[in-house]
Amino acid sequence: MNDHAALVALNDDYIRSVQDGDVRRFDEILADDFLCSLPDGSLIDRARFLEGTAKRVQISNLQAHDVNVRLMGDVAIIHGRTTFNAADGRAATGRYTDVWARRGGRWLAVAAHVTRL
Repeated sequence: MNDHAALVALNDDYIRSVQDGDVRRFDEILADDFLCSLPDGSLIDRARFLEGTAKRVQISNLQAHDVNVRLMGDVAIIHGRTTFNAADGRAATGRYTDVWARRGGRWLAVAAHVTRL
């Protein structure tokens, strides 16, 4: 599998893991120094991200659209748009930017930024 295809598959895993609350999969694909900027402006580390993932998922029908994978050697930036149903059932949208780095021959997520529109 080439790098672009691998990153598209990892992006799909990431989105699916958010929707399913899959802590095990995130434990495999997040770098030890992973950081995430949340829609409320807070910055959380890997441990807090995994703790949040383990809680009951508040959204449903999460889907990624307009995914753009940009490869720059051993770093990749993925931009995307999301649609989902909020906890109250209303339709909602957002955007995300994930940064991936090739470390030890594997792609790992090192940073994420999430916005809700």
